Amino acid sequence: MPSVLPDGEPVPDDGALPAHALTGAADRPLGFYLHVPYCATRCGYCDFNTYTATELRGTGGVLASRDNYAETLADEIRLARKVLGDDPREVRTVFVGGGTPTLLPAADLVRMLAAIRDEFGLAADAEITTEANPESVGPAYLEELRAGGFNRISFGMQSAKQHVLKVLDRTHTPGRPEACVGEARAAGFDHVNLDLIYGTPGETDDDWRASLDAALGAGPDHISAYALIVEEGTQLARRIRRGEVPMTDDDVHADRYLIADSVLAGAGYSWYEVSNWATSEAGRCLHNELYWRGADWWGAGPGAHSHVGGVRWWNVKHPGAYAAALAEGRSPGAGRELLSAEDRRVERILLELRLVEGCPLELLAEAGLAASRKALADGLLEAGPYARGRAVLTLRGRLLADAVVRDLVD
Repeated sequence: MPSVLPDGEPVPDDGALPAHALTGAADRPLGFYLHVPYCATRCGYCDFNTYTATELRGTGGVLASRDNYAETLADEIRLARKVLGDDPREVRTVFVGGGTPTLLPAADLVRMLAAIRDEFGLAADAEITTEANPESVGPAYLEELRAGGFNRISFGMQSAKQHVLKVLDRTHTPGRPEACVGEARAAGFDHVNLDLIYGTPGETDDDWRASLDAALGAGPDHISAYALIVEEGTQLARRIRRGEVPMTDDDVHADRYLIADSVLAGAGYSWYEVSNWATSEAGRCLHNELYWRGADWWGAGPGAHSHVGGVRWWNVKHPGAYAAALAEGRSPGAGRELLSAEDRRVERILLELRLVEGCPLELLAEAGLAASRKALADGLLEAGPYARGRAVLTLRGRLLADAVVRDLVD
């Protein structure tokens, strides 16, 4: 089952935010994340807040059904309008994730987007993204999404090799994600992403190169490549513990990352975040950049997290409990925390250092500055940007990003 929510103070029944959270809001971008918690099957490596029909049966009745989920989510969007009050901002980005959003009819995703448009308005150049399972969409579905306002789509490819997909419990057919890219382009999508995972037990360097080549051959303008993380409580973790498949190796992850960066750079893709590459600045995922730059976003849906003006909160996890709260006119928030100035400083370092622009050296405390000078000497930070007052990771620094961050936040 998915991991547990963090602790926090209670969220008021009306979801009201402290006054300071809305101070200066007009100067900050606003995005929406819409969580769709349904999956046809559970992938062996996944610990996201998702549920199959079997897992929901008898636990939430009609409230947990995906049949009326779009309207339930729209209820939270209307709550967001009340909480944010006279906030004049149009929404800059919308990202529908999961789970498998495309298990819902395309009309439902369009209905959720329409609720945001009706309550807040969308910026003229708003980025509107949905994740998609390659087997759950076709040309007609993609055309309906595009006509409804979606202009960016992200397909879960993971690997081009059948034996790797089998270890991950992925159900799509090799080659289907690449075909989806062409169908999305034909439907008029401006930007298309493929998600890849490296370091799966049994994957070889050649397998990984084949996956990269297949992804590149499809012609997306954005590719994400993530190291496999084995989360406790997942089916994959249990298989590793029983000795059925080998544990993933950090050195193998490093080698695969170097392969990815070399292959993608050679094909004209530039890294802009440690795990993300795009063919142009326009191809970058603006919604994720809201997260990485500490902007404001409202996360709607079971277990979704939000952040507005230094207040972070999260919703109850179960779809039934989530729908019940909204049906009773209550916020579905399970807990929240008010970030201190020090919390926000540390988070800026944690997140901005992962970006190609890096983070300002002025964010670092005395110990962090000393650590940055050592990182520079060790070849983990770029000399040119450092001289201009920014900490930017080198390729070697990207391999050791977590360690560099730990040193710099001291």
